[in-house]
Amino acid sequence: MAAVRPPETTGRQIVVLADADDDAGVEWGRAGIGEVADSRDFASGGVPPETLHDAQATVFAQLGIAVVSADPGQMAVLQSAEAPGRRVLSVSPELVHHVLQDVLDYARAYRDGVDDLAERVLHAHDGNGNGHAATGVRAAPLFADTAQATWGIQAVRADSSSCSGRGIGVAVLDTGFDLEHPDFAGRTVSAMSFVPGERAQDGHGHGTHCIGTSCGPRSPSTGPRYGVAYEADIFVGKVLSDAGSGTDGGILAGIDWAVSNGCPVISMSLGADVMEAHPPYSAAGARALERASLIIAAAGNNADRRNGRMGFVGAPANSPEIMAVGALDQNLEMAYFSARSLAARGGQVDIAGPGYQVLSSWPMPTRYRSISGTSMATPHVAGIAALWAEATGRRGLELWATLCQESERLMMPSVDVGSGLCIAPQ
Repeated sequence: MAAVRPPETTGRQIVVLADADDDAGVEWGRAGIGEVADSRDFASGGVPPETLHDAQATVFAQLGIAVVSADPGQMAVLQSAEAPGRRVLSVSPELVHHVLQDVLDYARAYRDGVDDLAERVLHAHDGNGNGHAATGVRAAPLFADTAQATWGIQAVRADSSSCSGRGIGVAVLDTGFDLEHPDFAGRTVSAMSFVPGERAQDGHGHGTHCIGTSCGPRSPSTGPRYGVAYEADIFVGKVLSDAGSGTDGGILAGIDWAVSNGCPVISMSLGADVMEAHPPYSAAGARALERASLIIAAAGNNADRRNGRMGFVGAPANSPEIMAVGALDQNLEMAYFSARSLAARGGQVDIAGPGYQVLSSWPMPTRYRSISGTSMATPHVAGIAALWAEATGRRGLELWATLCQESERLMMPSVDVGSGLCIAPQ
């Protein structure tokens, strides 16, 4: 395994408070913290990014978590066993997270994808399982984009499902969304930015791509179907900047907002290459599940399986209370960049979805783009979760169990694919 770089931090702290249902306050003033914001003070349930940036402490009431700017002495006072009010369970440095598309640039990713596919075809196994190289014959992949639907939509069987995600809120926490994209005209879209100085409009593309896969239209005006839950209510939480990065504070603010708005599905195609579970996300995942919201996150792209490096599931997906998604290619084999489970509790891949050369929406005027990553697999699973939520009425842990139970088992280790390929209700 390649050396793991130290995580990026901001200097702020993330504080997990005891029992999110406990109305007892924290005596911030005792620690010399005067400017305190609370998500309950805002009608939308979302803390404005400027408030999050300027306040000394911001409390996310649904999660029982706060982001705090304080020196070590002040933090020691807050953590003191003698401190009255709500108890502090953990204090962690605030991390910086990034989009989790394939780390290669687009041109190189396309070239390497072609090379990788050619290598597999030329060394394909024959029908008896023997490893003879093919002689001038290139076997077709199991799935390919057609005029009707992308290969991912076909693989998860969304194209044959009678469910549409109607009435289900899907929150995608990412780089925002192209709010004027013609394929989404007339859709129910709620958008909020948690990035200081930036609107919810997507200036990167990653968020628009993920929303397209999870919630895109059934019949786009041009091109194949690329969206799973085509009648879901879309909640756009911009937690990553137009440069593709964001902090724990913004991400937790987005989760709190999504839970406040009753979203059964929260999709996060972002992360940090940190091997240990990050306590704030364990708490956020557990408390979201208690409030009927399932968080689904990308496992990570830090593997290079072509060179024997299997990588590891990073934060926030490595928290046991968050569903981690691995990426598959058109042959339902592991994408070479998709991270493998860690031995530690919570570091496992839970399920897999299409994540290689995925076509979806992109900010205008480009309109569509194909990219790769566990980021692309995650919204497939999120969209399927919305379909199952509609079909069964299940939420939280029951929805998690349904996704895993109904997935298609694959002839690969569970450390790579978890329960297998997510499948839509039929």
